[in-house]
Amino acid sequence: MNKNKAFWISLIATSSVAITFSALSFNKYQEQKTIDKYKKKRKKLKTIPPRRTKFIRDLATKRVNRVLSTLQKRDPDQTEYLQYVSVVTRSLSPLLMKDLKYVEALERLIEPERAITFGVAWVDDNGIKHINRGYRVQFSSSIGPYKGGIRFDPKMNLSIMKSLAFEQTMKNSLTALPMGGAMGGADFDPKGKSNNEVKNFCHAFMSELFKIIGPNCDIPGPDIGVGVREIGYMYGMYSRLTAQTNGALTGKRYNWGGSRVRTEATGYGLVYFLEYMLHDNNIPLKGRRITISGSGPVAQFAVEKIIELGGIPLTMSDSDGFIYAKNGITLDLLKKIMYLKNVERGRLESLSEIVEYYGDKQRPWIVPCEIALPCAYQNEIQGKDALNLIQNGCFAVAEGSNISSAPEALKLFKQYNLLYAPGKAANAGGVAISGLEMSQNSIKLKMDPQDIKMSLRGIIYNIFEACRTAAQQFGDNDFDYSSGANIAAFLKLANCLFDEGII
Repeated sequence: MNKNKAFWISLIATSSVAITFSALSFNKYQEQKTIDKYKKKRKKLKTIPPRRTKFIRDLATKRVNRVLSTLQKRDPDQTEYLQYVSVVTRSLSPLLMKDLKYVEALERLIEPERAITFGVAWVDDNGIKHINRGYRVQFSSSIGPYKGGIRFDPKMNLSIMKSLAFEQTMKNSLTALPMGGAMGGADFDPKGKSNNEVKNFCHAFMSELFKIIGPNCDIPGPDIGVGVREIGYMYGMYSRLTAQTNGALTGKRYNWGGSRVRTEATGYGLVYFLEYMLHDNNIPLKGRRITISGSGPVAQFAVEKIIELGGIPLTMSDSDGFIYAKNGITLDLLKKIMYLKNVERGRLESLSEIVEYYGDKQRPWIVPCEIALPCAYQNEIQGKDALNLIQNGCFAVAEGSNISSAPEALKLFKQYNLLYAPGKAANAGGVAISGLEMSQNSIKLKMDPQDIKMSLRGIIYNIFEACRTAAQQFGDNDFDYSSGANIAAFLKLANCLFDEGII
């Protein structure tokens, strides 16, 4: 007996074949067996019994919680990313409850394909050396090559980068153009830097970034802190390093490969989406009092288009405060703001003698309005800001910046039935025109500006229709454009993963 015991112990210890199942795999195996059993019963029934519906919902909830719990354990310090994934997942609930295979797609999609960090060494005008951290998160290439902006912001970290890259992936999916999603940047602050210092940093940044980008794999573009000046410096270094002049970057000046309407596209597209959303609810845009944050290209051209369509833009802001024109920002005032920001690179405070100015980093959400257009940073509308807007008569919010509204604000929008257009849908105009710039660079031809403007309107309308259709199909509120946007974008991405055999 003792010999037999020793034999079996030895066999187990020395065996070269060990079959193991993780707890997660075993649970999925058991769940699938139960699902298959229900499917066999369903074939004999004409309708789905309530018991099955409850079972699928409970099982989907259990799996989703498991996915989020795993993500929380893996990246407990990535607060912004965890927050973003949680918000998106909640809005996907109607789809996830309908078909459990989409939970597996969610599990795959929330992990980026590649997240890269690198050091950026550069020298300022005083000869002092600096080291910043650069990022590129290549989130998904299932629909096409990676596409997404470069952002220079001293607050940048990997968690914010992943949030923005996921948002960009969803946004690109909605455009129906063949683009994957990515985001990049650095914790560099261009404010107060000379042109030479910005050039030195951009050259150093591209010296690392060029290794992972190209016209057929990853095509970065501009974002906050990065405009045509910065894109020009980066493109110059890319051309020197690769001996190529191609479409590896978008947002270029028109005379060396850029597209007409690119600078205006995000702001114009934002107002087009707002217009469609209001029309869908029988509300005219003309005469509406609108608060806008930001004073970069998105805010500038949103204001321009609002004036053209008869709306009344009241505010614009920068990181120090905001201006408030009680009777509306005029075209003359807008031209002064454009010159101040685009040429002089100054602060709005310098306009305090000709327009009302609120400093101390105040935000424009304290101003009574009917519509709010956040066009600055992520999470710029917090819960208290949302309450201010609601109490002051605001009934619609459309995001010109990515992830403009914090989760507490989103809850209040829903509670008080505000019309809400998320950034992934409302500010997709910029990346849509970037997609057209990619096409123009590939065929070495230029499109007529009027054709581009018509294409922009058409793309934004199609995005709006996709959001509305998904909301009607999966939601309990036909005007929940936020859930509709998330579901429509996610469905396309998930189905691509299934078609390509990735899941």
